[in-house]
Amino acid sequence: MSQLMEIRWHARGGQGAKTASLLLAEAAAMEGKFSQGFPDYGPERMGAPMRGFTRISEKPIQVHCAIYEPSIVVVLDDTLLEAVDVANGMPEDGVLIVNTKRSAVDVRKMSGLEGRSVFTVDATGIAIDEIGRPIPNAPMLGALIKVSELLSLEAVTRQIKKKFSHGFRPEVLEGNVRAINRAYEEVCGE
Repeated sequence: MSQLMEIRWHARGGQGAKTASLLLAEAAAMEGKFSQGFPDYGPERMGAPMRGFTRISEKPIQVHCAIYEPSIVVVLDDTLLEAVDVANGMPEDGVLIVNTKRSAVDVRKMSGLEGRSVFTVDATGIAIDEIGRPIPNAPMLGALIKVSELLSLEAVTRQIKKKFSHGFRPEVLEGNVRAINRAYEEVCGE
């Protein structure tokens, strides 16, 4: 990775996009890369649309604003595909990763996307199975890592264990790691 990689996260408040954007940036920093991770929200309540941003680069990052032309867009709630223009500013060679039970072909048709790569994974289903709660951020990290190859799967799981080992019960922490690994294996694209 020699260029600046910009990722925009679309979610609803409470789905963990803020945590995922920050955690990915922290994992990149632990791997010796330059990174930024931050949310974009105001006084919205739980369930309101929000965005998160992550930048990763081999060189120092000089820009400090929202991401308007993301290389990758990660959507944690597929209902946002109808409510928000999630592909706004994404180049023709951009990548869209969506938490949905739908296929990538169906998401492409529904969204009217052309020229971009589309990937899907049932992150909510994975989260319910592995963590016991419908919070899709950890599985979406696994899908993102598989699709983008920005970092190793081990770097992300190591960062999760480091950051949350004192805040979560061991079974919750291990459930998150299983969710990441499972989404890494189950993400599909076209």
